[in-house]
Amino acid sequence: MEKITASLCPECLRIIKARIFERDGKVWISKKCPKHGIFEDLYWGDAESYRKVWKFSHDGKGIKNPNVKIKNPVCPRNCGLCKLHRTHSALGNIVVTNRCDLQCFYCFFYARAMGYVYEPDLEKIREMLRLLKNEKPVGCNAVQLTGGEPTLRDDILDIIRIAKEEGFDHVQLNTNGIRLAIEPGFAKKVREAGVNTVYLSFDGTTPKTNPKNHYEIPYALRNCSRAGLGVVLVPTVLKSVNDHDVGNILKFGLKHIKVVRGVNYQPVSLVGRITKADVRRYRITIPEVIEKISDQTGFVEPEDFYPIPTVTALTHFVEALTNLPKYELTTHPVCGMATYLFKDRRRVIPITRFVDVEGLMEYLDEKAREIKSGKNRLWVTGKILIKLRSFIDREKQPKNINLAKILFNILVRGDYSSLAELHHRTLFVGLMHFMDLWNYDIERVKRCCIHYAQPDGKIVPFCAFNVIPEWYRDKIQEKYSLSIKDWESETGRKLKDDLYRRDVKKLSSGSVYKKAYGL
Repeated sequence: MEKITASLCPECLRIIKARIFERDGKVWISKKCPKHGIFEDLYWGDAESYRKVWKFSHDGKGIKNPNVKIKNPVCPRNCGLCKLHRTHSALGNIVVTNRCDLQCFYCFFYARAMGYVYEPDLEKIREMLRLLKNEKPVGCNAVQLTGGEPTLRDDILDIIRIAKEEGFDHVQLNTNGIRLAIEPGFAKKVREAGVNTVYLSFDGTTPKTNPKNHYEIPYALRNCSRAGLGVVLVPTVLKSVNDHDVGNILKFGLKHIKVVRGVNYQPVSLVGRITKADVRRYRITIPEVIEKISDQTGFVEPEDFYPIPTVTALTHFVEALTNLPKYELTTHPVCGMATYLFKDRRRVIPITRFVDVEGLMEYLDEKAREIKSGKNRLWVTGKILIKLRSFIDREKQPKNINLAKILFNILVRGDYSSLAELHHRTLFVGLMHFMDLWNYDIERVKRCCIHYAQPDGKIVPFCAFNVIPEWYRDKIQEKYSLSIKDWESETGRKLKDDLYRRDVKKLSSGSVYKKAYGL
């Protein structure tokens, strides 16, 4: 098993050939720069599961109206998006500030380290939202407001409202949750402004594994629950730091399933303030995290997880039914994996234990082809309503759910509300491994579906935006920023005053804290 791809030299950013190969049951990437020599790094921690994920590889429709008009673009030098890109913006990111009230050592960027403050005004944010929305053939329908720490902006509620005004069905707030925890009523205001989901950083269940916001998490969850605001817990996983706690993180999410909609693990991307010496110490890949989750919980197995493109069959069927291009998750197969967990009384049941996932997806692809070949849509739809049940073991299915009905509504309606019902009845468990210069695979960049809209009118894939900041993030944002001195002069504030100072004794003595952690 060997693949040839292209990568970047971690030292000089030269585009160089790379080889992906199997050794000792794992998958590695090796590349040689004429100037800086050979670089080798772990690409995927289990060769057997690597072969599994490739079965579901599927390229998307690409971009019909790329913002980069270069005749012969070179990936990733000409991002924006260009005609080489094969996946539409499934999730658009808008950086609303690079200020933060914390200073995490693995962070992508923050204002004090950069030397300037980046905060686009409301009109510029509206322009970036429209840029995402106007993408063809599928306009972006989900946006994440991110930073820095977006809740540091005094006008964050106005920004949320603008996103809703521009037609985004799903608005996600990426936050450390501190303001949600300590400011009474803020969660309710966020929900009323239009946020659907809080993408909440949560690196572990103890102060040691989660020094970032361990003490604030219980209060943030309490306030989000009261406001009817769903939460996705987002652990950044570092080997030797918090990988022993990934099972407890999942158990914590299940304990709070009334407000927690999902847990989305992110094996660390070795960028930002992490040095070359840290690579071996912290590197962990998706299959290794899954194995640890399995070992530490006992109720979910590696076989329960599927790569993100598995669900493209759903899109193919809805497209055939409506004759319109639809939202499609055609990421590179190693970018992410996921499953759904159902909680039935005291049992936790992965969706794969009662659903023939692969059989269902093959069937939907077959029916999509039948419709496209001219078969009557109503006849095929009626047949599916009956056939769906055959892929679901009703004896093993949780008693409080009718999954066949939910799936049928997703397929026939093909809308956001139908999919939301599934997410409200389950716990989504996902893993997304963003790249760094050591494991960079340009074929993954071409298929990225998480994109940043920039104030210069371009849309840049995540692993170009954050991994090559000198080409994209920093270069563009500095142009639209104020120096720290000018920002402080203009606002009458000091950047250092953003830094959060917690009262551990007060937070840890509260009943909310003790109940959340079972103390």
